[in-house]
Amino acid sequence: MAKRFWTETSIDADAEGHFVRLDGRALKTPGKRPIRVPSAAIAASIRDEWDAVPLAVDGNIDPQVMPVTRLANVASEGAAERRGDLIAEVRSYAGTDLLCYRAPEPDSLTQRQDALWGPWLDWAAARDIQLETTRSLLPIAQPEASLDAVAEMARGHDTFALTLLTHLTAVYGSAILALAVMSHALDAGEAFDISRVDELHREAVWGVDEDAKAVRDALRAETVILGKLAKHI
Repeated sequence: MAKRFWTETSIDADAEGHFVRLDGRALKTPGKRPIRVPSAAIAASIRDEWDAVPLAVDGNIDPQVMPVTRLANVASEGAAERRGDLIAEVRSYAGTDLLCYRAPEPDSLTQRQDALWGPWLDWAAARDIQLETTRSLLPIAQPEASLDAVAEMARGHDTFALTLLTHLTAVYGSAILALAVMSHALDAGEAFDISRVDELHREAVWGVDEDAKAVRDALRAETVILGKLAKHI
C-alpha cells in the first residue's frame, strides 16, 4: 500500500473544473488522467480525504476510506466516453426497479413497502415515469416511454453527476431513489434505509447478524458522504 508522500494540500481550478494539488502537483487518477470535479465544495471533500491520511511514516493511502476520491477517479477515467453506457445502465435498473417488486406477505412487510416505496413511485409518475408494480417474483415489463423518461433525466447530468447517479442506482437497486437523491428531493441516507426495508424486516423477525449489519452500516455511511455531493453539482 502506498505511503503518504506530501505535506500540503490545496484546491485550484482551471477551464476544466476544480481540482486538488498535493505539494503543488495536480492530483491524477491511477491511469494518470487529470481529476476535475464540477465544484470547489467537491474538490474540498477530496482534499479532506487526502489530508486525513496520517502524516506518520507509516501513513498509508487507503482508497477504501476515500469514497469521493474513488468516485472522482471513475468519473475522470473515461466516464465521458462511456456516457451512453451509464445512461443505459440507469435505464436498465428502472426496468427492474426495487420499488416495483413488493412481497406477497407478511402484512407487516407489505404495508411498510407500500408506505415507503409508494410515494417515490408517485414522485416518479409526476415526472412522466409511470412504473408498474407486482407482488410476484416474475419479472414485469415496464412502459418503454417511462424507461425513456428515466434515460432522459440521466442524460441531463454532467459526467461527474452521471457517475454518481449510476453508483447510487446500483447501491439502492433503484433508479427512482437515486434520481430523487440527485434531484435533492430525498436524503441519501433515507434513500438507503428505504432500499433496505426487506433486510431490516428480516432482522426484526430473526435477529441481527452483526457482520451483515457492520457491512450495511459502512455502506450507508459511505453513501451518505457521496449523496451530499449532489447538493454541489
